[in-house]
Amino acid sequence: MATEKPGSLAVLIDGDNASASIISGLITEIAKYGTASVRRIYGDWTRPNLSSWKGVLLDNSILPMQQFAYTKGKNATDGAMIIDAMDLLYTGRFSAFCLVSSDSDFTRLAARIREQGVTVYGFGERKTPKPFVSACDQFTYFDTLPISTHDDTIRDTRQTSPFDNYVRSLKAGGAVPSKRPHVEVPPGGATETDPKRMHRDDRTTTFREVNVPNFTGGFMGPKPLDQAAIEGLKQVVNSTAGEDNWANLANVGHFMRRVSPDLNAQNYGYARLRGFVEASGIVDVQQRELRNGPPVVVVRIKEDETR
Repeated sequence: MATEKPGSLAVLIDGDNASASIISGLITEIAKYGTASVRRIYGDWTRPNLSSWKGVLLDNSILPMQQFAYTKGKNATDGAMIIDAMDLLYTGRFSAFCLVSSDSDFTRLAARIREQGVTVYGFGERKTPKPFVSACDQFTYFDTLPISTHDDTIRDTRQTSPFDNYVRSLKAGGAVPSKRPHVEVPPGGATETDPKRMHRDDRTTTFREVNVPNFTGGFMGPKPLDQAAIEGLKQVVNSTAGEDNWANLANVGHFMRRVSPDLNAQNYGYARLRGFVEASGIVDVQQRELRNGPPVVVVRIKEDETR
């Protein structure tokens, strides 16, 4: 049986509304949906608030897009990202867009992409406004993404070199040393060919230890379903159930995303849909054997919940 070829994805990240700490989990999650042919992050890279991103861009093949702020207090990054998204959309090369932001300014963009028949996967914080969440086909919260067991994917250890002090003294108008500054060998004698993969920056003696991420689950474990999730689940089961009031669990999961893009097992800390619906406490669950084919799981709303 032929398998469907993964689609080509455009990943656009709002650097002002996303943290570098989520990048490993984000890339892993996006890989489930297809191949990220375009990976771009937008922001004003002259500002210090984006400094944490600089260490992970090359390692994850993400292209930084520079956008200066035209006016103080106004965000020009959103406009640049929206324009690029529309340019990419009109090429017709992409089966889906991944919009990484918690900003409601991208609500209309997501809706426009979907009007073109292209899938939109959204990623953001729990505080993401509902209109943007609803404009996406599927929305995943940052705190559910798989994380690395390391504190950071890349750890930087910086020390000021004698050469830096030398240049600094020249800029300050100090006396020029009579001898060439002596540059000490890093502790342990680490070089660029060291097995620890220590890399040196020309301006500052910077050693970056590149760690291979070891992924675990999300930031959180399973959590109780809120009233919105329970009501949404009840609506979906009732809508997909047959005359006997039983609904195929696979159909329930598929229809859930249409009802609410953020109504999915992952956003509540569950690895599987069955665990999610069982945790609701409002459904009966059965596994039925079929004569031809694998068994199927079916669910129905409990009798006391239908009264």
